[in-house]
Amino acid sequence: MTEPTGFNHLLKRLGYDTSGGFGEEKKIIILLSLAAVLFITASVAVVLGTYNITVTEVYQTIFTHLTFGDIGGIPRLHNTIVWDIRVPRIILATSVGGALAIAGATFQGVFRNPLVEPYILGVSSGAAFGAALGIVFPAIFFSIQIFAFAFGALAVTFAYILARSRGETPIVTLILAGVIIGSIFSAFVSLLKYLSDDTALREIAFWLMGGFYYATWDDIILLVPVVFFSFIVLWALGWKLNVLSMGDDEARALGVNPEKYKFVVITLATAITAFAVSLVGIIAWVGLMMPHASRMLLGPDNRFVIPASLMMGGCYLIVCDTLARTLTTAEIPVGILTSILGAPYLCYLLRSKGRVIFG
Repeated sequence: MTEPTGFNHLLKRLGYDTSGGFGEEKKIIILLSLAAVLFITASVAVVLGTYNITVTEVYQTIFTHLTFGDIGGIPRLHNTIVWDIRVPRIILATSVGGALAIAGATFQGVFRNPLVEPYILGVSSGAAFGAALGIVFPAIFFSIQIFAFAFGALAVTFAYILARSRGETPIVTLILAGVIIGSIFSAFVSLLKYLSDDTALREIAFWLMGGFYYATWDDIILLVPVVFFSFIVLWALGWKLNVLSMGDDEARALGVNPEKYKFVVITLATAITAFAVSLVGIIAWVGLMMPHASRMLLGPDNRFVIPASLMMGGCYLIVCDTLARTLTTAEIPVGILTSILGAPYLCYLLRSKGRVIFG
């Protein structure tokens, strides 16, 4: 099915300005530029750290691993710091930032609400409850990551079941169901914090603030394929997401089954959000800010917003994580920095670009 000819007209009905902006060729150039910025950001971040290793030594270590060379000639400490600590952190930060950003862009499109973030359906509260169970009762709930993912996905499933009625899932009802389920799981987390000892309470608090302290290559192997697959599918469904953002009636008029595609995109966005949260904890603002920044740069078309959000989210979390591990000798939870930097940025959007971005 080709893209509907009335697309721009329907976008205007949503309050978007489609009279100007860039052509598709220039948007592709911008996307390529964002990819270059992401690569440069990662290349700079990998040489920064509290331990003094020269740029040459850092890239020599990485090049040796990438070319399957003899790592015996690399000092063991350099190999540990660069290849086992810094590189996995940067890749994980890129993946998590991209996952949260494209999930935010997807939810904002489906729910037709610019204030929606990836945690709107209760995935963060559910994941927090699963992680808290693993921290407080490690003998029973043996893996924090597995149960954080499981309960995060379970929370969204409950919200979807609660909102579904007569074969349909109204957007407003789904959002309200997400708020209800999220509140319930948040109460359970508070209960576990009340019952836990000081050590477990501190660990729960650190998990809730998010961080890449324990990033490993195993985390990369788990997360990157899920994010990559979900990104490809959501990108391929970009214009259908555009149609969904216009409402169910318009979608049906254009031959798109809204219930089918809402289920698909919400499932994918939930999966990558739950995976990301289960590995690194709750990191706020990324999924709210980066889609807005992408729309400011490229307009409302999700075919371009989704890849731009992926790269901008990755850049943002690399920068925040680099600051978190280099500003002080004691590492700062990255969730604190994303919130500190994110709130002023959203204030700027509201004041200067609000009419364009928020409709």
